[in-house]
Amino acid sequence: MPTRRSNSNIDPLILNEAAEWLMRLSESSVTDTDRAEWERWRASSPECHRAWARAELLLSKLGGLPPSLAMSALDRPANPGRRAALTKLATILALVPTGWGSWKLVESQQWTADYRSAVGERRELTLADGSQITLNTDTAVDVRFDADQRLIRLRQGEVLVQTAPDPSSTARPFLVSTTEGLMQALGTRFTVRELAGRTQLAVLEGAVKVELSSATLDAPLVVSAGQRTDFSSRAFDSVKPADKSVSAWAQGMLMADNMRLADFVAELARYRSGFVRCDPAIADLRISGAFPISDTQRTLNMLVQTWPIVATGHLNGYWVLLSPA
Repeated sequence: MPTRRSNSNIDPLILNEAAEWLMRLSESSVTDTDRAEWERWRASSPECHRAWARAELLLSKLGGLPPSLAMSALDRPANPGRRAALTKLATILALVPTGWGSWKLVESQQWTADYRSAVGERRELTLADGSQITLNTDTAVDVRFDADQRLIRLRQGEVLVQTAPDPSSTARPFLVSTTEGLMQALGTRFTVRELAGRTQLAVLEGAVKVELSSATLDAPLVVSAGQRTDFSSRAFDSVKPADKSVSAWAQGMLMADNMRLADFVAELARYRSGFVRCDPAIADLRISGAFPISDTQRTLNMLVQTWPIVATGHLNGYWVLLSPA
């Protein structure tokens, strides 16, 4: 008996065709003949039908509009970047089912957290003991203070922590946990960022003791002021000097010092809903300066005005492609 192809596996060529139709149907010059041809394509096979269903799901999520209206928000890319634009859009379509489920899961995790911040938001909190934490963009934390400890659980995102002496008589330790390990503040100010399978720690004042979550021969590591390290659940990376701008985000700035454009774009994308990508041809372009993260469009404009870059927006600005000028 022939096996039925999974709904999640659609031929990339079909996804490319769906992306092409998204572009064509968004053009102001689209004709009834074009629409009839699209209808024939969509009905030509179950795979084409499923590919277009993904496109409708994507557009509905992006704009909260019926697909027939959301299509009008698409901008046709300039001819030199059209193939790259179609490739990117087809890639997004390929990820829609998984991405949608993952997005729903992450959203659920955020909304059940004690404290959370939206994409692009920074949130300052003063805890019951007087300690202060600042949540960076798209961050979720739980706070658990009891008779034995003061614990911050970082579910996702990044926090800046400024500890205060414990007002209780028991001198409870101040702890921050991630999936990869447990950090104990030793009278300190530090940042913690949760990545996929890794935690980034940078200590600004005092020191932090780190214990890995998995069984390991590694002894706890003490990271002092001016140092940083990454770690997985099983091993520490080397300790390195901390970048002085590591907490600049708390002041609403993204600092770049001879940073690759690809790395800069990856950081900027954290503060903006949607997708920001750069053409591989300019990925190694070096960027320096101070850029506002509260206004990512202004930052994109600064890039275009200062370097030989063109920013092309698609999907009503939800997806931005940086390409050579």
